[in-house]
Amino acid sequence: MSIISEFKAFAVKGNVVDMAVGIIIGAAFGKIVSSFVGDVVMPPLGILIGGVDFSDLAVVLKAAEGDKPAVVLAYGKFIQTVVDFTIIAFAIFMGIKGLNRLKREEEKAPAAPPAPTKDQQLLSEIRDLLKAQQDKG
Repeated sequence: MSIISEFKAFAVKGNVVDMAVGIIIGAAFGKIVSSFVGDVVMPPLGILIGGVDFSDLAVVLKAAEGDKPAVVLAYGKFIQTVVDFTIIAFAIFMGIKGLNRLKREEEKAPAAPPAPTKDQQLLSEIRDLLKAQQDKG
């Protein structure tokens, strides 16, 4: 088998195509999540925590000299990223938890039993007739 035909078989497999679709939808969904967190969750949270921003925290390792910028260990940006991640993860967790609750409630709802098929009805009638004949004899 040539390399081209092997690659073609690999690229057209269902798993690869499904993964590609998942990545594309995930990227689009990422924008929705970012907007939800940035525009809906963060403003009230910012008010609650007093607008705390760790981004400016840093340690200067080497001062600026002439045209060379200072060497800075910007640990505050890392802390801010961790805080943002935690908030985003919690918001997603709460959303998924709500969806799961809705699914469970939907599953709990009793479904009406399916109507018997014609074959099942005929077999029931035959059974009833046989039982009636057996009871007479």
